[in-house]
Amino acid sequence: MGEVYRARDTRLERTVAVKILPQEMCADPVRKQRFEREAKTISSLNHPNICVLYDIGSQDGVDYLVMECVEGETLAKRLEKGPLPVEQVLKYGAQIAHALDRAHRAGIVHRDIKPGNIMLTASEAKLLDFGLAKPVSALADAATLTTAAKQDSPVTDQGTIVGTFQYMSPEQVEGKEIDGRSDIFSLGAVLYEMLTGTRAFQGKSQLSVASAILEKEPAPIASFRPLTPPALDHAIRLCLAKDPEERWQTTRDLALQLKWIAESGSSTGVSAPVIRGAKTRQQFAWLMALFSLLAAIFIGVLYWNRKPEQPRVFRSYIKPIPNSNFIFGASAAYGFALSPDGRRLAYVAEGADGRAMLWVRPLDSLEAQPLAGTQDAAAPFWSPDSRFVGFFAEGKLKRIEVTGGPPLSVCDAPAPRGGTWNQDDVILFTPTLNAPLYRVAASGGTATPVTTLDSSKGEVTHRWPQFLPDGRHFLYLAGAPLGLRQSPNEILIGALDSKDSKVLIHTHANALYSSGHILFLRQTTLMAQPFDAKRLELTGDVSPLADAVQEDEISLRGIFSVSQNGILTYAEGTTNANRKLIWVDRSGRQVGEVPGEDSYRNPRISPDGKEILYTLTSSPFDIWSYDLARGVKTRLTFGSGSLQANLDAVWSPDGKRIAYSCNREGKFSFCQKSADGSGSEQILLEGTDSVQRPQDWSPDGQFLAFYRASQGTAAISVLPLTSGQKPYPILQSQFYTVRPAFSPDGKWLAYCSNESGDLKVYVVPFPGPGGKWQVSSGGGDYPRWRRDGRELYYLALDNKIMAAEVKATGSSFAIGAVKPLFKTRAYLSTIGAYDVTADGQRFIIAYQPEQLNTAITLVENWDAELKK
Repeated sequence: MGEVYRARDTRLERTVAVKILPQEMCADPVRKQRFEREAKTISSLNHPNICVLYDIGSQDGVDYLVMECVEGETLAKRLEKGPLPVEQVLKYGAQIAHALDRAHRAGIVHRDIKPGNIMLTASEAKLLDFGLAKPVSALADAATLTTAAKQDSPVTDQGTIVGTFQYMSPEQVEGKEIDGRSDIFSLGAVLYEMLTGTRAFQGKSQLSVASAILEKEPAPIASFRPLTPPALDHAIRLCLAKDPEERWQTTRDLALQLKWIAESGSSTGVSAPVIRGAKTRQQFAWLMALFSLLAAIFIGVLYWNRKPEQPRVFRSYIKPIPNSNFIFGASAAYGFALSPDGRRLAYVAEGADGRAMLWVRPLDSLEAQPLAGTQDAAAPFWSPDSRFVGFFAEGKLKRIEVTGGPPLSVCDAPAPRGGTWNQDDVILFTPTLNAPLYRVAASGGTATPVTTLDSSKGEVTHRWPQFLPDGRHFLYLAGAPLGLRQSPNEILIGALDSKDSKVLIHTHANALYSSGHILFLRQTTLMAQPFDAKRLELTGDVSPLADAVQEDEISLRGIFSVSQNGILTYAEGTTNANRKLIWVDRSGRQVGEVPGEDSYRNPRISPDGKEILYTLTSSPFDIWSYDLARGVKTRLTFGSGSLQANLDAVWSPDGKRIAYSCNREGKFSFCQKSADGSGSEQILLEGTDSVQRPQDWSPDGQFLAFYRASQGTAAISVLPLTSGQKPYPILQSQFYTVRPAFSPDGKWLAYCSNESGDLKVYVVPFPGPGGKWQVSSGGGDYPRWRRDGRELYYLALDNKIMAAEVKATGSSFAIGAVKPLFKTRAYLSTIGAYDVTADGQRFIIAYQPEQLNTAITLVENWDAELKK
């Protein structure tokens, strides 16, 4: 019914909102009358939660209002992100109720309470748009409803209904006389939507919506948010009563009720007492208590000698919701975790759009709720009261309320390896690779180290912590990644107020405490051993719980989780042994494969296209080659010992040598050797504590491009191979800059950086200086060039292989059409997932087929069998 502009009041130096009635509407007497009525209505109201009117006037035939400019977003816009936290529902609901109370006391009924007319600022809610504020007397019939159902917005012509259908009261729909209780019904519908994210009354047409308002009750709030305070549920149901006599009679009463719920502690889910006929109920209670006591004595005598029934073990599967897939590992986003009370499962899943986010599913429900703002979440963990979920995303440690709301960034965590949360709101976590454990307040702040790496024992990482019941002591894994399952990694017990630690068990992956037991992996079998949490000692024999349980061998993490009341979840199967190397064409159709299944990673095609290099984590962590013509696999490196691993192999331009990352005793070096496996390896670059990964060899054979990651940042450097010079950085910043790839002529370098949030693909001249061109419009990773330099490929965030047309002319670089080729399930680790032939017609992909449609195994009362 109008247009609103942001403007500047030059006399009083303030920003205002100017609302006008366009000239084409000024001739409409109904709209003009409504516009004037809004001005008179607002001018008579003075309340902090009602938008202020500064001035009114007319110029050149255009009527206008000058109003307070409210900075923020409408409630309708906020609801697009999902439901609001209970605390905000109570706060904003009470403010709007107070604003309506002020209007009702002035004899004004708003008649159009809806999310679009409520503005949320940084500190409060504001009620807007009093253009429909007047009594309603027009009656409505079926013809009126049918006419209204065809309109996009409410109108006020004679014989039609005024307002917005989804939030109308029954008396508005029927065209009856209304009072302030009609606004109370509408506010109840708004509060319902704020809590659930769903409208209280829905239908395919306005006619069906009107029918629902008149005849149906909205779905129970508890079906959307089981922890909704009963007092709040009751307050909203009183608002939505069909009969005005059964509703709250004034908005002041409603405001006071919402304020009481917020201040009394009932917002945590504790029901509020409702006192009616106290004396009668007290007498009845005494009689019932006496009867209950006698009944209890009788039942106790009958069953005194009855043997208690032993709890039974129940096993079942949790499947992902339709059009989504769980992500257990081998990706930037992954993980699942049971809440301590065993009522919910938080998990990371990939949706139909290919993006991963955090979901929460009550175990007694078939539905799951996505948590807005948690894209690419990793390694979720719970607060001890099961109200919040901690997780890692965008280089940060974050937390979010389980019922929704915006996530809060706690501190930096660029390459995390697990977190845990105690009763004193202390979070213990590993922020990055090759780091000890740190602590930080759950409300945010500076993280400080708690443990110290013991280099004499070969420790290069402390990770996957878990607080024990006292909230002071904790379990954690100490050792080195890239090791064998027989490695000397240890599960230690540490304390927040001490540097001392105690060895508990030796294992290759993390461990968890639950129900008086330590759970850990032995090979792929999940084991349980009794543990005295007070004496901090193991007290019994080891027993197997499940086999086989998946493990992410790179991060040293078993794919399982436990509650503190006998519920266990885990991912069945082996994580890596059944990956395939498959050939696909540009349409994604499989056209061949390397025989056999194994733990393939990082495939690279030789310059002549006759061989493939790859890493096998099962061998363990060694470089192999496959001769495409002869069908022969050859092992090229031979790591020995638990802390030796070979990764990230790249071909020399002539195909006669390979360079690779050789991890020795926790130090990352660069080595090279003959591509046929003969001779001994040579050290190209001495080892450091920082992760160093060679990515490409320049076409002229003079440089090895690599990136070095440390404390959450990564920079790209080159190692000169012919002059004896030391390596030097060419792309260095505070961001994560990785994956360098030389163009076929060696004059350009493609790489990835998260400087804008997600990883994206860029191109710069080599060796520089010069401009910078962004290739991927959205996220992108793993750039690969076609041999003629006219096409650049990358892997998008939705797992699609993209092809970008590129053209270099002198010092200028042009990017043409960028199109998706096909979607894949490449093994998305921090080490390469695919490579492309020289002509760009075929792709070799490390493919993990079983990732799709996997389920999580659920075991209830898992400890019952151990007690027999």
